[in-house]
Amino acid sequence: MSEQNIQAATVDSTNWPGINRLTNPLVQHLVDNADVLRLGVERLENGCTIIDAGIRHAGGLEAGRLIAEICMGGLGHVSLQTAQTFPHWPWMLSVHSNNPVLSCLGSQYAGWSLAHEKFFSLGSGPARAIAGREELFKELGYKDKAERACLVLESDKAPPAEVIEKVARDTAIQPENLTFILTPTRSLAGAVQIVARVLEVAMHKIHTLHFPLDHVVDGMASAPLPPPASDFLTGMGRTNDAILFGGHAHIFVKGSDDAARKLASELPSSASRDYGKPFAEVFKAVNMDFYKIDPMLFSPAAVTVTALESGNSFSGGKLDAALLDQSFGYAG
Repeated sequence: MSEQNIQAATVDSTNWPGINRLTNPLVQHLVDNADVLRLGVERLENGCTIIDAGIRHAGGLEAGRLIAEICMGGLGHVSLQTAQTFPHWPWMLSVHSNNPVLSCLGSQYAGWSLAHEKFFSLGSGPARAIAGREELFKELGYKDKAERACLVLESDKAPPAEVIEKVARDTAIQPENLTFILTPTRSLAGAVQIVARVLEVAMHKIHTLHFPLDHVVDGMASAPLPPPASDFLTGMGRTNDAILFGGHAHIFVKGSDDAARKLASELPSSASRDYGKPFAEVFKAVNMDFYKIDPMLFSPAAVTVTALESGNSFSGGKLDAALLDQSFGYAG
């Protein structure tokens, strides 16, 4: 049996809750409070609901915070608070989940590829767990059921009817019971919901490193909130750099001290060969091809791993204020 199959066999998802059931009231809250949150709500001809959080409607920080909690399947808590970690960027996003494997990998991870002609976006959120189109769900052994579902797209345009029909078909949910939330990268809501993935990228790299997912008991993380950018590439770079240079994750695990120490050394972004430049530069250097970037880059700058049996904690990586300033456009 391969190492990856051993990992899959140990994940116990028997008592995991239905994340669409948990998030449906949160989605309804966005609809009911659209004016206050500066969101646009539109029902298309096929009955699908589109929530605009930054295309023709301004959206904002609070909208992004709520959308991030929807992305986390109703099992995550996202807050904005001040901190003294970075002198020029005092506002931080703090994220916690009481089930980080399900919340981050089973819901928040943007893993569902949706494309038609010139439209392309990666779907994030609880509807992924109904469709189960990704290999990841075989490893998790989890499939949700619900009558209503939601997907979050980092997109500046609404999905075409063909994409909506695909989602309806793959989830066996009628379009009138589907909601798509659109959060462009350059929008305030988009920046918040992307940076709120600081714990998720840690969990995804934990999975990539083949650390046993059932050994992850709890997790929390933080990252600075970047200023909005004037173009897509800069905006994408800043939101990634907030995590790569300013993110700090604290993971609580079962198992030996040696395993916790090894995870702490391998998990930070600085363990990647592509670490050291703002993400926009790295992206341009590979001709905008994500698949040419070292996948080990996508993780928080600093990590703390606590081994619960011994009570000992191990750290790895470092926060880098200078690279943050460079990425975020600090002019002094």
